[in-house]
Amino acid sequence: MNSSNQVGLLIILFMKEISLNSNLIIILVKAGFGSKNKYMFGKVSIQLKLVEGDSAGTVTAFYMSSDGPNHNEFDFEFLGNSTGEPYSVQTNVYVNGIGNREQRLDLWFDPTKEFHSYSIFWNQRQVVFLVDETPIRVHTNMEHKGIPFPKDQPMGVYSSIWNADDWATQGGRVKTDWSHAPFIATYKAFEINACECPMSVAAMDNTKRCSSSSDDKKFWWDEPNLSVLNLHQSHQLMWVRAKHMVYDYCNDVSRFPITPLECVHHRHN
Repeated sequence: MNSSNQVGLLIILFMKEISLNSNLIIILVKAGFGSKNKYMFGKVSIQLKLVEGDSAGTVTAFYMSSDGPNHNEFDFEFLGNSTGEPYSVQTNVYVNGIGNREQRLDLWFDPTKEFHSYSIFWNQRQVVFLVDETPIRVHTNMEHKGIPFPKDQPMGVYSSIWNADDWATQGGRVKTDWSHAPFIATYKAFEINACECPMSVAAMDNTKRCSSSSDDKKFWWDEPNLSVLNLHQSHQLMWVRAKHMVYDYCNDVSRFPITPLECVHHRHN
């Protein structure tokens, strides 16, 4: 049940292609890949070198997602920029089909020059987004406060590059310049260390299969020290939020005149 897999180097080229067939015009607006299987709890990681140069209007995404209208989803979205501008990463969490939990920060390095590691750690206590093993976001289980938590739907692992020039760069003011295509992202060290879930097994049964129990079934992601951040990780997260965060939905009173309930209770969000 504990699946650990790695793949080698992968390059995705994203460009606008037009095929003429009589009066038919086909425009490619997305390129990507996904896992064959779905997983529940554990850690997924990838090393990624982002699109160089003028990538304005594009989004490179690395995410986990279940299926259906009431899906759960954990997103890394790297927002393309004009040449010389800092790269921003936006994270989001969907629970039962509801997202709108965006946080955005400027990375403290140039992600186009070298490979950097991006990871999602998930157990029944928390979801942690990590950049080079530094936590940049924590979504904590607050079910005892009446807040739903994503723990009952297996997820696939995906990545894609797509055109989002209606919002991605400076709020959509800067559009994709297709003369700079192809936009190339390079991947390596794609690793899944998580509980693989058969498609034939019901979601609730998968939750039981992938959770530690008293009958000597133990999983590494359920270790007590992984139920919260340790002290060093907490300090790292505080540094990220203080020095690099540029947007937090919890503080956006124009979108949320009433503070979302998880923002009231979460220490880190």
